[in-house]
Amino acid sequence: MLRVLIVGDSSAAGVGARHQDEALAGQLARALATRLGQPVGWQLVATSGHRSEQALAALQATDLAPADVLITTLGVNDVVDQVAPQRALAALHGIHALAAERAGVRLALHCGAPPLQEFPLLPQPLRWFFGRQAARFNEALSGAVAGQPERRVVLLPESIQRNAATLMAEDGFHPNAAGYALWAEALAERLSREWPGRIAQQVERRAA
Repeated sequence: MLRVLIVGDSSAAGVGARHQDEALAGQLARALATRLGQPVGWQLVATSGHRSEQALAALQATDLAPADVLITTLGVNDVVDQVAPQRALAALHGIHALAAERAGVRLALHCGAPPLQEFPLLPQPLRWFFGRQAARFNEALSGAVAGQPERRVVLLPESIQRNAATLMAEDGFHPNAAGYALWAEALAERLSREWPGRIAQQVERRAA
């Protein structure tokens, strides 16, 4: 069984979906199980409004189950609250280190900040401003993990970014079930395409 640890904010918590089966965690588990032909277990550490530093504190206070893969969905609140990118990135480093030490995580996928310039809830010019800040956060995140084969940055596919407004819940800020489904499929595809050997080896060692 592949085990996934998801750490994040309201998007990881599933705000905008009616229940976890329609949110990111549930849909990702199903998509991965289909691709790998293996059951997938997951642990979720997520709170609405959390910035990266707060997510690190929450993780430190949580009893972690063993996990193979870490997925973080953070950055939106860092951007909106104008947290310096280096502070947010330091917290993400801490989250990865803690997950590796206490849960045994061998691979981390850090989701980049979404296209805030497409969020219907945000008025102009804030929408444009936060969109620029989100892009800069993603550039800094990509640079921070460069050269670390056990960490990757995953940006939302262009198809989702172009249609972000139509894939959002009524609040105009969080994904709806369709948005979560596309996001989960993108993450599952990235995992199965880029790291099949590593995942297969981990599953085989536990089954032996």
